[in-house]
Amino acid sequence: MAFKKRKLSKKEQKALDKKGHVIESEQNDLTKPEIKTKKKISIPEVIRVKDFAEIAQLPVTEVISELIKNGVLANLNENIDFDTAVIIGEDLGIEVTKGEETDSQSNGTNKTEKLNSKNLCTRPPVVTIMGHVDHGKTTLLDKIREAHVAEGESGGITQHISAYNIEIPDPENKKKTRPITFIDTPGHSAFSAMRSHGASIADIVVLIVAANDGVMPQTIEVIKQSKSQNIPIIVAINKVEMPDADVMKVRQQLSEYEIIGEDWGGKSTIVEISAKSGQGIDQLLEMIILQSDLLELVADPDVPATGIIIESHMHKGAGALAVILVENGTLHIGDPITVGPVYGKVRILEDFQQRAIQSAGPSMPVRVAGFKSLPKFGERLVAFESEKEAKESAKKYLERSSIRKFAAAKTIHSDNQGAKILNIIIKADVNGSLEAIKKSLSEIKHPDIKIKYISEGVGAISESDASMALATGAIIMGFRVSILLPAKKIIEKEKISAVSYDVIYELVNDVKKMLEEILPPIIKETETARGEILAEFRNDKKTVVIGAKITEGTLTDGNTIKIIDENNNELWRGKIESLRREKEKVTSVDAGFEAGIGLPPGAKYSVGNKVVAIKIEEIKQTL
Repeated sequence: MAFKKRKLSKKEQKALDKKGHVIESEQNDLTKPEIKTKKKISIPEVIRVKDFAEIAQLPVTEVISELIKNGVLANLNENIDFDTAVIIGEDLGIEVTKGEETDSQSNGTNKTEKLNSKNLCTRPPVVTIMGHVDHGKTTLLDKIREAHVAEGESGGITQHISAYNIEIPDPENKKKTRPITFIDTPGHSAFSAMRSHGASIADIVVLIVAANDGVMPQTIEVIKQSKSQNIPIIVAINKVEMPDADVMKVRQQLSEYEIIGEDWGGKSTIVEISAKSGQGIDQLLEMIILQSDLLELVADPDVPATGIIIESHMHKGAGALAVILVENGTLHIGDPITVGPVYGKVRILEDFQQRAIQSAGPSMPVRVAGFKSLPKFGERLVAFESEKEAKESAKKYLERSSIRKFAAAKTIHSDNQGAKILNIIIKADVNGSLEAIKKSLSEIKHPDIKIKYISEGVGAISESDASMALATGAIIMGFRVSILLPAKKIIEKEKISAVSYDVIYELVNDVKKMLEEILPPIIKETETARGEILAEFRNDKKTVVIGAKITEGTLTDGNTIKIIDENNNELWRGKIESLRREKEKVTSVDAGFEAGIGLPPGAKYSVGNKVVAIKIEEIKQTL
């Protein structure tokens, strides 16, 4: 029998003591046989993949690979929760315990941890420019393209692809260049959608604020969104050339939201620019590069690619096309790929200038064709080594999606207060997993939703579990357990919703989606036009025609309108049946003109009442 004694070096011990990681010693007494023990590590509730690998003393690529095996797609700088870390730790032979939050977690910035992988390389930063309407976002993007994209190649870029790369001189070495990737998504809806999908698509946000306008509602929104996601903000105070520009006022306003420039003793980067003339733009780009260096943005180009859909549409010749930002790995021509339930194979691969390429690495935006159907915006793309793996992944996603919809339709009940209740039976492999699942589910909070545990326990899904689900209308959710044959027969015969998971993240995510299926949408009304009723032309059993002067906006045929009195009480609402101007049929009437408005019989109104056109939107609620 072999015996060994290994003693940690002073350097190793000091490093471990300094980090405060609890790692079981590998020393063995000479009188005892060697016993293989699990490595123990202590981590916070939420931790970056990069930090987990460092603490576990494992190559980052090995950790990412294990995450992918468990259905979790995360790059180096994305966070994983404690429960996920426990699961992958077990697969890697590591016992994970909960400890205090590390400095790098609390700050939301990367420190100088040494990564144990030879494959890692620096990747370009991904930047989104955001700000209030008319503060100069488009002008700034156009100016950057004009100066840093080769002449004759930049025209029409925005018509085809919403992302592009530029090269700027390296601030440390002017003989070299550094790439930056810009995501050109108009408005804030795309940014919010990315956040809701849990995808940190932007490494850096450039917040543009007009010097003559100051901090506005959307400015505040961007600040809050970015801070909540720990995304660094670089402020670009624009329009400094305007005669009414007040840079000091803007800086004062920003300080109220803890955005204080370094020249004022703060830690924020603020650059004064003119997007129109180009003043300060080179400095802004240098600040982006310097910020990306602080973030230590790295990726592994040697693994199968993962990315995110930032745009998709049908093309007459190529079929389903998608613009994809590659987050990690390298995407190649011919790679089998999936986006949720959508399977495909990379048939066309083009860069942002629509030039055919053979491969695309991290932080590179590309246009891809080869999908069987149109992938959804904000969804994740995963490349596989074989078609079999890709097809199985798409099939599994589709099966789970069907289960979610069935569950939402069949297993949702209501309590006396009208709140929706999802009945669940949970079976897990061990008690630790069971408690972890319940803890994660307890964090799903909404006033109109409740989760009720009909039964919970450890072990395989049994016949009694299936019978109980049938009696209570519950969904059965297993974690790393099998479904026994007697239970399977009942489940198939009675069409009971039952699924077993290997990843807690997937189980919790599916429960969220089940509940989102039955959440009522939020109704948003936006006023588009306003007018005053001047006369009544006709009112009989078949037709109602009123005359009104449009005072604001544009009234359009088919608009939904509401009629309100002088006290703002709503008297009637419905759709316009016809619209005329000077007896001629028209599709719209602008402010300042009179219109004849045809309404359905029964419409209530009086001369002098206000006509208000409204746009009604249904906004899906998320958890």
